[in-house]
Amino acid sequence: MPEAAVTIEDLTFRYGSHTALRSISLHIPAGCCFGLLGPNGSGKTTLMRLLATLLSPTSGRLQVCGYDPVQAPDAVRRCLGVVFQQPALDGDLTVEENLRLHGAFYGLRGPALTRRIDELLERFGLQKRRRELLRRLSGGQQRRVDLMRGLLHRPQLLLLDEPTTGLDPLARHTFWQTLRQLRQTDHLTLIVATHLLEEAELCDQVALLDEGRLVATGAPDLLARELGEEVLWLETSEPETIAAFIQTHFGLEARVIGASVRVAASDAHALLPRLYEALGSRLRSATVRRPTLEDVFLIHTGHHLHPAAHATLSS
Repeated sequence: MPEAAVTIEDLTFRYGSHTALRSISLHIPAGCCFGLLGPNGSGKTTLMRLLATLLSPTSGRLQVCGYDPVQAPDAVRRCLGVVFQQPALDGDLTVEENLRLHGAFYGLRGPALTRRIDELLERFGLQKRRRELLRRLSGGQQRRVDLMRGLLHRPQLLLLDEPTTGLDPLARHTFWQTLRQLRQTDHLTLIVATHLLEEAELCDQVALLDEGRLVATGAPDLLARELGEEVLWLETSEPETIAAFIQTHFGLEARVIGASVRVAASDAHALLPRLYEALGSRLRSATVRRPTLEDVFLIHTGHHLHPAAHATLSS
């Protein structure tokens, strides 16, 4: 097994009577881009805060860069950088002032800090903005400055909690290009918490979280491929009845998941006309597609990753 950047064993965390994480176990290899995918309230941010030494586990074991965050928090903080959901920057300071301030938190000063800031400004294409107030930069540029802040002390591990929140698609694409370059040049381990499928699919490995539980983990393409080459989803107002009909009359596995019916068929396209002929208006819609992480999440949890959005699209 590759060397671990993070090891999590039977980790549980409670806020009072609310259990935010339930017996989570994960092995995150060094040099990996690891995604935490789940809806709001799934436990992603709580796990990030535990890794960043901001919370202590209720029970279980946690190691970050070989250190216990409870027993050796300073050692953990030296080895990791953190990019939060909202930039940890002061809009009334210039780009360079923000970086100098955060460099001081890590004991960086003088010529060494100046060289590091120059290096990062050059790499991120913001040399000409160094003396500009941060609030005058675009959202994407502010995100790049926040990423520079997290990289100042040359961490081994970078935690990114919903790092593209509020960015437009172009800025999000640029941000992920930057992350790919960082992995190549700095040999960083990345842990990215996201609720966006397209971001999770860019990761080497992903953990699917729901209501504090780990429901699946693995390479995104392998997780999806386990469902077959194609998946057939039927939307109907009577899913239990439709599933039973398909199993009885077609001899196929039909599973009810929420308001949907998933049909396991080797040739879904050929099956679809026969289903419409047999069921007619009892089917609201039918979809044949290559499986995605959304399908994996749905199979394991019984509900959509973004149920509100799905309901809007289906109405």
